[in-house]
Amino acid sequence: MTLIDSSRYLLERLLEALTVILLLALTAIVIGAVGLRMLGSSIAWYDEVASIGLAWLSFYGANLAALKRAHMGFPGLVSHAPAAVRTALFIASEVIVIGFFAVVALYGYRVLEVLAWDSLVSLPWIGLDVTQSVIPISAALFILCELLSLPMAWRKMRSGVNSEAEEIEAAIRQAEEDLEEHRA
Repeated sequence: MTLIDSSRYLLERLLEALTVILLLALTAIVIGAVGLRMLGSSIAWYDEVASIGLAWLSFYGANLAALKRAHMGFPGLVSHAPAAVRTALFIASEVIVIGFFAVVALYGYRVLEVLAWDSLVSLPWIGLDVTQSVIPISAALFILCELLSLPMAWRKMRSGVNSEAEEIEAAIRQAEEDLEEHRA
C-alpha cells in the first residue's frame, strides 16, 4: 500500500467516524428536544445547535463523498468520449473543483476573523468563529480528498472506466447473490 493509499484510507476512516458521531449527536439532540417538549419543557439552544450540527454533517459528509469520488458528475458521458477529450475534461474539472474550494477556504477563513466577535444567541460562550470554522476546514479537506483520490480517478479515466456503471454492476451482482442465498 502506497503512502497515498494509506493516507486516503486513514482519512476515509476519520471522516466516516466524524460523520457518524455528528449524526448520532444530532439525532440525540433532536430526540432529546422533542422528548422534553412533550414533557412541557424545552431546550433554549436546540434550534441553533441542531442547524449547525446539520451543516457540519453536510460539509464533512461532502468531504467523504469527494474522497470516494461519489459527488455529482457525468461519468457515462466522459467515459465514452475519445481519450484526448476525456483527459482534457478530467484536468479541467479537477482544476475547477480544486480552484473553487481554494477560494472557499481562503474567504471562509477571512470570514472567521469577522465572526470572532460574535457568538451564538442561546449559548453566548460559543463563538461564531468556532461554529463556522467548518467552512474553511471542510474546503481544505475537500481539496485534500480530491488530491488523495486523484491517482485512482486518473487511472479509471485513462482506461475509460465508468465508475457509475461499475457500481451498478456491483449492486446487481450483490442482489443476485442475495437472491440465490435467499432461495437456498
